[in-house]
Amino acid sequence: MLNDPLFILVVITALAVLVILLIGVIGFARGGEFNRKHGNRLMRYRIISQGVAVAAILLFLFFRQNGG
Repeated sequence: MLNDPLFILVVITALAVLVILLIGVIGFARGGEFNRKHGNRLMRYRIISQGVAVAAILLFLFFRQNGG
């Protein structure tokens, strides 16, 4: 599975979602200027990266199911 480029893409996108989420949650917990300036932008990036991750997972499952 580690040789499958789609699997690697799924892992990378999932990690990107995790990193963006953690930065957003930590910024929200701390509050202050960083959260006011970047909080909404980080959550938009999280939603976009989640969409990309879901699409990558669906592509992986589709090709895996069809033997490709």
